[in-house]
Amino acid sequence: MTLLAHENSSAAPTDAPMLAHADRSGSAALRALSLDAPKAVYSTVVLAGLVTAAEWFAIAAAGVIPYAAHVVPNVGPQPLYFAIICLGATLATALSHAQRLYTTLAFRRPVGACVHIAGAWTLLVLAFTAAVFALKADDAVSRVWLASWSGLTVAFLFSGRLGLARFVESLADAGRLQRRAVVVGGGDLGGQVLRGLKTADPAELRILGVFDDRGDARSPVFVEGFQKLGTVDDLIDFARSSRVDLIIFALPITAEQRILTMLRKLCVLPVDIRLAAHANHLRFRPRSYSYVGGLPVLDILDRPIADWNVVIKFVFDKLVGSLALVALSPVLILTAIAIKLETPGPVLFRQKRYGFNNELIEVYKFRSMYADRLDAAASRLVTRDDPRVTRVGQFIRKTSIDELPQLFNVVFKGDLSLVGPRPHAVQAKAADRQYDQVVDGYFARHRVKPGMTGWAQVNGWRGETDTPEKIQHRVEHDLYYIENWSMLFDLRILSLTPLSIFKGTNAF
Repeated sequence: MTLLAHENSSAAPTDAPMLAHADRSGSAALRALSLDAPKAVYSTVVLAGLVTAAEWFAIAAAGVIPYAAHVVPNVGPQPLYFAIICLGATLATALSHAQRLYTTLAFRRPVGACVHIAGAWTLLVLAFTAAVFALKADDAVSRVWLASWSGLTVAFLFSGRLGLARFVESLADAGRLQRRAVVVGGGDLGGQVLRGLKTADPAELRILGVFDDRGDARSPVFVEGFQKLGTVDDLIDFARSSRVDLIIFALPITAEQRILTMLRKLCVLPVDIRLAAHANHLRFRPRSYSYVGGLPVLDILDRPIADWNVVIKFVFDKLVGSLALVALSPVLILTAIAIKLETPGPVLFRQKRYGFNNELIEVYKFRSMYADRLDAAASRLVTRDDPRVTRVGQFIRKTSIDELPQLFNVVFKGDLSLVGPRPHAVQAKAADRQYDQVVDGYFARHRVKPGMTGWAQVNGWRGETDTPEKIQHRVEHDLYYIENWSMLFDLRILSLTPLSIFKGTNAF
């Protein structure tokens, strides 16, 4: 397990000079960790699913090849063989799952995995042979085909596992499979949590360090060799600039108020939050726990869209976004011509907005204002009959045509989704106060990628936000979307978007 500090595994003295030194060294460690984060990380859940599918098709191919080469030329097409092949491939992958052969650790240990695969496949073949003889159906299945299928299956799976081991090892060495975790809470309980986490596979978990608001003897500078990096507020800033996947509270479950206070701060981050359960006196049913390494934890908060859901939403955005670009290209071209003919200046307008995890992104819009009156920071809300807006601009803003260039953000830049909380401009305000000052927990809407349309917009909360109540309702709908996301929910919002545009009255 990677350690941030090895020179002292015991608690350091906690006098004031030492704490000041710890603050400086913690800041330096945070900067180093920010630079150290891999730009791309791969989900082990998705990897396991892809390997499962690949092995299912490998087993099926191993059966189809001798079927086409031996069975069809001799006795003609036999549909029964396809049923046997599908059943065999399904049972074989199910047995591999039961033996935990689709984990990162198993992928990196191909010899042991191959032994288990060979044993499971041998049992399946023997069981199938026994069933055939028991049913007196030995003439219905070719022995040559069965032997060939068995041999090819073992060859395909063994060679695949050897190649997979090299690939996964390269990913592990580059840190592309690691979840980056931090522990909130130091002292003795933090030490117990860190010892439990050390049993996790280093290829899947990297402990970055400890964050704790306490600065007295209860929270030493080093815990089990891991450095105290700062307070919970420092953790929020760090998670904005670097990648943090997992936060584990090393707190007793009885510290309810302290946990709730921290949750109110940390719920704005797109991370999994867990409460270590091994030291708590309350005991729940075994199924209530999940495990990080050998550490039992209670799930408090999950990242809203993760693993296969990320893949599904990504493919959906790229596919549907590309189709929309093609279908709407005449509208885009005609709008660009109308803007250029009415007033001088650029056709497109680029604006800085807050994106996923509060990152600044640049979104595209059709220019709807006079070129010399553009307001890139949106420091002043657009109102009805606003003199800054052109005649073409009034129409395209009312119909949301001005937002269509954001399809380029979806398809090519990838910083927008088709559906999600609408990204707000950096200086956007409600009643002369910035949104995060009006709504408590405003930045929690940035736990997912922003979208071109969203649940708030199809419920009438689009356009002007001149009162705190309007932005409050918008954020409430955004958070509801995040907590209840599904692909069907996205499809519902997309289907409602055209109707909401035509009946809307708030866009100027």
